Amino acid sequence: MENFWKLKVIHFAHQLVKEIYKITVDFPDSEKYGLVSQMRRAAVSVVANLVETTKRKSVKDKINFHNIANGSLEELKYYLVLSVDLEYLKCENGKRLNELCRKIGAMITGLNKSIQ
Repeated sequence: MENFWKLKVIHFAHQLVKEIYKITVDFPDSEKYGLVSQMRRAAVSVVANLVETTKRKSVKDKINFHNIANGSLEELKYYLVLSVDLEYLKCENGKRLNELCRKIGAMITGLNKSIQ
């Protein structure tokens, strides 16, 4: 198993990706190349950027990739709001996933503080 699994935040972010993939299966076919694609890409980007930090040596690089991950997380949070507003996603599921995003964001902020 790869070293990146040692970071607890990666486990939460990976769970988020799996959940986003599950919920978007039920979105309308018309959103396949729109909202579905954007949500999945943003969720995967969070994990991918966190994984990339595990091989970066400089603090500046690590913080940069953490910030990119946080940006993707914020983007995903908006897509969750939009999905609820468009009635593609139940409000309670949107809130639950938004809370998971918030938790991941707090963990990323904690990582930044710990390496500065």
